[in-house]
This record gives sequence, structure tokens and C-alpha cells, in this order.
Amino acid sequence: MLEREPPAWWPHRAASDMVAVRHVRWHVQRWACQQAQAPVALLLHGTGASSHSWRQLAPLVAQNFHVVAPDLPGHGFTMTPARHPLSLPAVASDIADLMASLAIAPALVIGHSAGAAIAVRLASDRCIRPELLVSINGALLPPQGTAGRWFLPLARLLASNPLVPPAFATWARLPTAARRMLSGTGSWIDSEGERCYGHLMQDPLHAAGALRLMASWDLASMQGAVAALDVPLLQLAGSNDRMVPPEQARLVAKHSHHAQVAVLPGVGHLAHEENATAVAAAIGSAWRKAHSPAPSSAQCAGTVLVPTPRVAECTPPPVRPPLEA
Repeated sequence: MLEREPPAWWPHRAASDMVAVRHVRWHVQRWACQQAQAPVALLLHGTGASSHSWRQLAPLVAQNFHVVAPDLPGHGFTMTPARHPLSLPAVASDIADLMASLAIAPALVIGHSAGAAIAVRLASDRCIRPELLVSINGALLPPQGTAGRWFLPLARLLASNPLVPPAFATWARLPTAARRMLSGTGSWIDSEGERCYGHLMQDPLHAAGALRLMASWDLASMQGAVAALDVPLLQLAGSNDRMVPPEQARLVAKHSHHAQVAVLPGVGHLAHEENATAVAAAIGSAWRKAHSPAPSSAQCAGTVLVPTPRVAECTPPPVRPPLEA
């Protein structure tokens, strides 16, 4: 298996570590909270991304939690064998193995897009017992409409063709490729994030991993998984999301007594990269409500609007030794 590490300029590279668990060589970023007895937060990114997508949110969460953010199998710098399964149950099982290896039991799990589906699957399978689940534009339902009917067959077709990932990586070297891909999410992120996505898109192994994950994704069972949840589920939905519209979050809430929808105005699918401050504030509020002695019915269900304050810079000192260059 080819071994890779993040480049020197990668966001929070000093927080990176490589962890081998069974057949997976994980790239994990960790931030230590100053409070030694603080609970653990697990952050799971979406398809085609990596732990870099938490570069602004993770330090904010680390003010109250020890934060663990892995690259998903086949993504970023986490390496798997070529035929390693990337179905929803398989990835959830891999994450469970990683948590066991790291000896962590997260009290808070934050998932973006496909990462939210993994978080829900972990909770419904009782692999984790968090006190709060947070879905950021979560892909918790099958894609809708005509595009939805074609999505899975097309993803399987592309993933089965070994020429597609290198061809995509070649296209991604065009100067405007990353920006064009990101604009389809309805989000506008900073230049550092755009550089990271451009770097990943130019990697055929990352492209192959993203395609394999999409081709293996079966969200038809998620309705039952959501219904089985017995922990609070906060769904943060970007009002400008072009990939998972807020209506899907409202549909998910109908299948769970524990789900709440909070709409984030003015942000798209990459809401946590556009306005980490607003996302952190919404998560903090939900965490406090989850620990209040007698939450009202208004706190447990319904839809609210979350204001979007200006994003603040927050770069804490590194808590991990840097990798060898």
C-alpha cells in the first residue's frame, strides 16, 4: 500500500498523525482541549473532502472538547487496499475500529454530508453512544428526482472504469477546475480551502476513493436508522445548499422525535467552511440544550433560523509533533 502524508503547507499539519488499524492507514488530525477532562468530539467529513474541511471549526470545538478528525477511507491521506469496501456499513465499521484503537468514546459527533450518514449509522448500530449528533447538510436521504435516479448507476459506472480517476485528476489541474467544482455546492470558501480541494482533486487515488464511496452508497436504509436514533440530532442546513436542500432535513425530522432543523442563512453545502463561527454557535447551543434538566418541546423539534456572525480567526498552538517532511 502506498504511504502518503500531507504536504508541509496543509492546514494544521502539526495536528496530523498516521494511525494503522488493520488494513487502513489513517490520517487523523487531533486538537487537545485545555481542560484535560473534556469530552471527545469526532468530526467526519463528506465525500471528496478530507479533515482539512474542519480547519476553522475544529479549533472552535476544541475550546470545550478534545477533537478527533480522520480522513475517511480512500480520502485525503488515509490509505486503503484497492478493493477495500467503502459501503456505508463498511466505512462505519472502519470508523468504529479506529475509535477502539484510539480508545475514544465521543460524546459529540459532527458529520458533514456523507459524514452525517456515517454518524447516524454508527449511532443506530450502537457503535457509539454520543450525547449529541450534528448533521451539517447531511446526506441522509437518497437523491431526489431524475438526478437521483441516475446518480447511483452513473457513480457505479464511473467507479468501475479505471481510466476515470486519472482523467479527472488531469482535468483538475486546470487553473479554474477547483473553483468550478466548488461553485456547484452553493458555497464560497477561502483560498486556503480552495487550494486543499485542488490538491485532492489532482490525486487519482483520492478521486478513485470518492467515486468508490459514492458508487457504494445506499441511503435507502437511512430512514430506519434515523427512526432508531435515541439521541438528539441537530440538523444544520445551509439555505444556499445546491446539493442537499434544506427540505431534506425537514423530511428527516419527520422520522425522528429527536431531530431538530436549524437553517443557516446565506451559506451553501460547505457551511462549516464558510462560517465556522455560526456553526460552532449552533452546536454549542444544542449541546447546552441536550444537557439542560428539562428541555421544552420547542427545544426538541421544529425549525429555527441561526444568525451568521462574522467568521473569526482562531489558530491555536499545535498539540501534536509535526510529521517528518
